[in-house]
Amino acid sequence: MPELKKIDVVEKSAWDTSVKVEENGYYWNKEPVFKKGNNVGTEKPIVAELFCGCGGTSLGFEMAGFETVLGCDIHTPSIETFQTNHPNCATITGDVKKVNPEVIKELLNGRQLDVLIGGIPCQGFSLNNRKRHENDDRNFMYKEFARFVEVLQPKVVVLENVSGMKSTGNFVTDIETHLSKIGQMTVKSKLLYAPDYGVPQKRTRLVFVGIRDAAFDFEDILKTHGPETEKEYVTIKDAIGDLPSLKTKETKTKYQKKPFSDFQELMRLNTNGSVTGHTAPNHPLTTIEKIKNTTPGEPMYERFKQRIRLAWDIQSPTQVSGGIRPQFQLGHPQDHRGLTIRERCRIQSFPDDFVVKGGTVQARVQTGNAVPPLLAKAVALAIKSYLEPV
Repeated sequence: MPELKKIDVVEKSAWDTSVKVEENGYYWNKEPVFKKGNNVGTEKPIVAELFCGCGGTSLGFEMAGFETVLGCDIHTPSIETFQTNHPNCATITGDVKKVNPEVIKELLNGRQLDVLIGGIPCQGFSLNNRKRHENDDRNFMYKEFARFVEVLQPKVVVLENVSGMKSTGNFVTDIETHLSKIGQMTVKSKLLYAPDYGVPQKRTRLVFVGIRDAAFDFEDILKTHGPETEKEYVTIKDAIGDLPSLKTKETKTKYQKKPFSDFQELMRLNTNGSVTGHTAPNHPLTTIEKIKNTTPGEPMYERFKQRIRLAWDIQSPTQVSGGIRPQFQLGHPQDHRGLTIRERCRIQSFPDDFVVKGGTVQARVQTGNAVPPLLAKAVALAIKSYLEPV
């Protein structure tokens, strides 16, 4: 198997006409690199994730009692993050189109796969994509996912994408029909709203689920927060209010407050008093003044309504990756700066012991593209009830 070597990366301007939308210089476009894992012998139900990114969905499944045994992605910093947080997993670094599904069978040592997850590229459907169109090549990557479903025949398939897929062509119906036939199961989909599951972010994801020999009921995905429950939605203050205040470029590695919300206690569960990834962006003076002069809860830029200065008592708008551009999206409610990577992780519901690799810009890409683990956990708990013997 080929060894993964350091890549010389030259990032071009996002406005360069030779650069495809969201093309990333850290994509591994050579032959895939395979790394064997050592956890397929677990007694827990096992999960493999294609287009895994940094591993938000699989982390949520782990929170629900599953074991992640494989991750595959083309983005090298994402795989580095995935390996760091899943050291016993098998990984495939490279374009899924170049991967033979039979290789995954070998990496699983012949064990039957319980759940196959696919976080297919969403930029072609994203409402934030100014070049969004129905025939974007990335919109057809579900067919690659289906290729693995056909060979691996997992007990469960989970596919997720942005809500914009619902309004782009006939993709939802096509995917449900195609996966149902290939997987010999009935695949259905539903839009899920992240705050309903304890995520402090107004993020909606379209989730497809199919289970062999069972008809999955999305009502089994139990909401934990909001009007239908006994808990209020998690606010920005609940989410990041305990993290140390910072000035531009400043780093702090120790908590300076005790947790004062259930969410903070959950995020700090496996830490020892130290916090990682909490470094303020290096802003020019003009950016600092822009944030300082913006009322919390309001847009910082007239043309970009999603780029707001956060307020303590709200949920964040959908956190985006920023693509290949070295930009920040959200301003801190109190400090005159953008968010740290740890604050971005909190807004996605990644716990504080989750380490994001690859530098600030690529960490923004990873945290912006990820599925919130608490949302994935809610889906996984519902699925688990179908797999357990009655």
